[in-house]
This record gives sequence, structure tokens and C-alpha cells, in this order.
Amino acid sequence: MKLVITDWQTMCHENELSPACFEEFAAVTAYPLTEPAETARHIGDAQLLLCNKTPITADVIAACPDLRYIGVLATGYNNIDMDAAKAAGITVCNAGTYSTDAVAQYVFAQILHHYNSIHLYDSNVRSGGWMKAPAFSYFPYPTHELKGKTLSIIGYGSIGRQVARIGDAFGMEVLISTRTKPADCPFQLVSVEDAFSRADVLTIHTPLTPETKGLISKENLARMKPSALLINSARGPIADEAALADALRSGKLAAAALDVLETEPMSADTPLRDIPNCIITPHIAWSPLETRQRLLGIAYENLRCYLSGSPQNVVSG
Repeated sequence: MKLVITDWQTMCHENELSPACFEEFAAVTAYPLTEPAETARHIGDAQLLLCNKTPITADVIAACPDLRYIGVLATGYNNIDMDAAKAAGITVCNAGTYSTDAVAQYVFAQILHHYNSIHLYDSNVRSGGWMKAPAFSYFPYPTHELKGKTLSIIGYGSIGRQVARIGDAFGMEVLISTRTKPADCPFQLVSVEDAFSRADVLTIHTPLTPETKGLISKENLARMKPSALLINSARGPIADEAALADALRSGKLAAAALDVLETEPMSADTPLRDIPNCIITPHIAWSPLETRQRLLGIAYENLRCYLSGSPQNVVSG
């Protein structure tokens, strides 16, 4: 049996993780990255595939008739043609909730960064500002408490729930907008429109679907407070980047923190690139070492369970 990993470089930095655990199940070939034109050739006659963001299109699936299993090294699986996989009898399993704590931590890193102005104070102190101050405490940049601020969360899966719990611990007013009404939600449920209009902080935790693509639109941005912070650590195409850039430049929105963009790696012509009140990080919310170790363990268990006849975390098959 053969197992191919098409984009192992997305999982590790300087060999801190190894795919050797999968050798228990099959002969393993791990490619650092795979260009779309190379995908079918790299998979070849393998029965088992692990991938993170490699596009697995209907053409790729048709060209690889021996393929029986796709293990997604991520929660999202919008890079896979699920209809073609189902038609071909391929079982697809994802990694579920591996990144819940890491992404929630990232969200609050951005919230605290925004409200405490740590970066501004650090830069000012390093340039001598505090040494010239007339008093012991020197606060030229505004800071604000999180308590009492309204935190709007769109999406109430595992990450949305964890963000809500942390926000509640800070004393924030938590609002939830979700497609399916949860039975056990202790927070106020609101419409998407209300989530945008009432937010001091709005954070997105939905998958990319036809319904969520472009959700951060000109119309929804116009509903937001000029003092609000918007965070997107879900998927880049959820935001209309041109509309978001206009809102930030015009002062209709105070700030945005983005871990995802429509094109990744970032394109040189993204309209958000040089906007001072837009922080962009390179899709790192999921990337703490402990998080990736957990992801590897889930991928191992998914494959073991599939081969034993009891697949888990199945999204198609």
C-alpha cells in the first residue's frame, strides 16, 4: 500500500515534525509542496493521500483511480472536490477540532494588541519617549478595557464557542450569529446584520461556503461602528478585500486583523497590503507547535481507524 503526502512543508518547520509515524501503514512519499499541474503525477497509484491545501480536483481524482482515502491535514476541506470524491467512493476525513485553542488564542492576541496599544508603547519607549516624560506614567496612546465591550462572533463551532468563553471571562457582552440555532448556547443569538452593527469586536469563525463568501461586504461593513475591530482568521474569500480596504482607509472601520487573504501567499497587489490600521499575519493562527503535534496525532488516528474498518471524522465516504 502507498501513501502520498502532497504538501508536508505546510506541517513543519526545519523538521520539527516527521511523517515517519505513517510508515506503520504504508510506504510513504512526502513531497514538500505540490504544484497543481503535478498533483496527479505525485499521487500516482497511491491508495492513501494526506494533504493540507493541495487542490484535489475532479480531474485529479479521475486521474488517480486507485485512490481510496484522503486525510485532510486541516479542519477545512474546500480544496477537495467533495462531489467527485464521493462519486469515486473515496473516504475523506478531516482533523476536526485540533486548532480550537490556538485560533481562539490568536483572536485574543489581536484583541489585546488593539486595545492595549502595546506595539505603540514599545516603539515609543525604545525611541526615548518615556525618558523625556514629565511624570512617572506616560500614556500618549489610548487604551481600553475589554469589560463591557460587545464581542460579535459569527459561527458557533468549536472555535466560536471557545472565543465566546474567553470573551465572557473578560466581561465582554457576547453575541452569537450562527446558521443553526444551538440548543446549549448561553449567549444572545442575533442576526448577521445585528452582529455587524452592534460589535465593538467582530470575529469570523465559519467555513468558506457559497453563503459565507463575501460576507464581509460593503453593505455589512457600512453597518459597523467606526470604532470597531474586525478579525478574520477563517478563510480569506469571506472578505471582499476591496470593500474592507475602502472602509479602513475612509475611517468607517477603526482596524482589521487578518490571518487569511483571498490569495495565499499574499499577492503583491492586494488592496490591504499597505494600510496602517490593517494587521496581516501569514495564516499562522493554527500553527503553534503543540497544535500541529495534535493535528498529526489526529491524522494518524484517522488513518488507523479507516484501515481498521471504523473510520472517524468522516466528511465524505
